[in-house]
Amino acid sequence: MKTPVDIAVTGAAGQISYSLLFRLAAGELLGADQPIVLRLLEITPAMSALAGVVMELKDCAYPLLHKIVVTDNPKVAFDGVDYAFLVGAKPRKQGMLRSDLLQQNAEIFAVQGRALNEVASRQVKVLVTGNPANTNALIAVNNAPDLAPECFTSMMMLDHTRAVSQLSEKCGVRSTEIKNVMVWGNHSCTQYPDLHHAKVKGVDALELVENSWFVDEFMPTVQNRGTEVIKARGQSSAASAANAAIGHMRAWVCGTAPGDWVSMAVPSDGSYGIAEGLMYSFPVTVTGGRIDIVRGLDISDFSRARLRLNEAELKEERESIKHLL
Repeated sequence: MKTPVDIAVTGAAGQISYSLLFRLAAGELLGADQPIVLRLLEITPAMSALAGVVMELKDCAYPLLHKIVVTDNPKVAFDGVDYAFLVGAKPRKQGMLRSDLLQQNAEIFAVQGRALNEVASRQVKVLVTGNPANTNALIAVNNAPDLAPECFTSMMMLDHTRAVSQLSEKCGVRSTEIKNVMVWGNHSCTQYPDLHHAKVKGVDALELVENSWFVDEFMPTVQNRGTEVIKARGQSSAASAANAAIGHMRAWVCGTAPGDWVSMAVPSDGSYGIAEGLMYSFPVTVTGGRIDIVRGLDISDFSRARLRLNEAELKEERESIKHLL
């Protein structure tokens, strides 16, 4: 048997984690021959609810689930971990502004960044999903100076899969027949879902759809999907977010498909003129665990304006939490 791999999940009693944990234990991330240790972090008041989740995990008798560690201490949760899903954050509720959410969640990610810096594997892969994810990831990066910034990403995969879904439905094709969709910028309604380089069965997507649909239907639908889910079910996206988290981390571990890319928020290196250091979503490829921003894409004036809008928003968010950096 292989040596078990340690995976930390924060907010482990929450909705997203309830969808995520059972899929991790079933081997959907690392495969059917890789045992894992789940290290589950929760706030103290939620520990009793987490105990119920642990009972269910044990009742499934997963052969790959070697051990479960339950704690309210980040240093215990992150001790030696190879993978960390930072899910735990106060959820956005109907009527809540992003600025409110940012201030409430910022300190959480400062504390977790410091704990990761102290005890996690030096090659840890950290995925921030708790919102506002990009700036929360920036906070974690800046509180983990001994870890490479490349150890940290934030999740744009849900936006990416939302975009793929909308295009596949419009064109009447399977999602696997679509390539090179991308979502730029911030995980907010400012994000830019971009079809200028997308392919549908090898054909340029923008040759198959009307420009009015792209601008007036596709973009707003992807940008505002999270809000619409909250309106419909009274709670934020959970199962789809968990699915995206696994998809993001699996792409990081296993690599992207040849000729295709995914959208990930990574520390900007100045590509496409975006300020260095911002956690900004780019189209990326992954090979051997290394994430590389796709270079040399032609960017229209229409697209460039939207890239700049996202950059400005992320700079504003960074300014509002600069005391934690």
